[in-house]
Amino acid sequence: MVILLSGRYAGKKAVIVKNYDDGHGSRTYGHALVCGLSKEPRKVTKKQSEKKQGRRSSLKTFTKVVNYQHLMPTRYTLDADLKNVITSESLENGTSRTAANKEAKSILEEKFKSGKNRWFFTKLRF
Repeated sequence: MVILLSGRYAGKKAVIVKNYDDGHGSRTYGHALVCGLSKEPRKVTKKQSEKKQGRRSSLKTFTKVVNYQHLMPTRYTLDADLKNVITSESLENGTSRTAANKEAKSILEEKFKSGKNRWFFTKLRF
């Protein structure tokens, strides 16, 4: 898991899906393909209705190629298999990117409902 340091998703948590240490294609510098949370799930309590709990536990994902200089690694890891879902080809056009984001969203929502990796699904307070 990493934290993005600059750009639109600065301060957001993400997972490295694939890394390119020596560069690849037009990006001659070290970079990584990341998938992260642009909207974290909100707090859920028992007395809320099932419908409200479902809405508050939803999340929104993003996929992006980021320079290593704009990532801060953390000590945490996430055991989610996103390599098959998000590839560099899926980021080439908008329709495939949205399809990959929806697939990643479903995988990460399952991880959230399992209750593990709690740190990843909380908002970063600073």
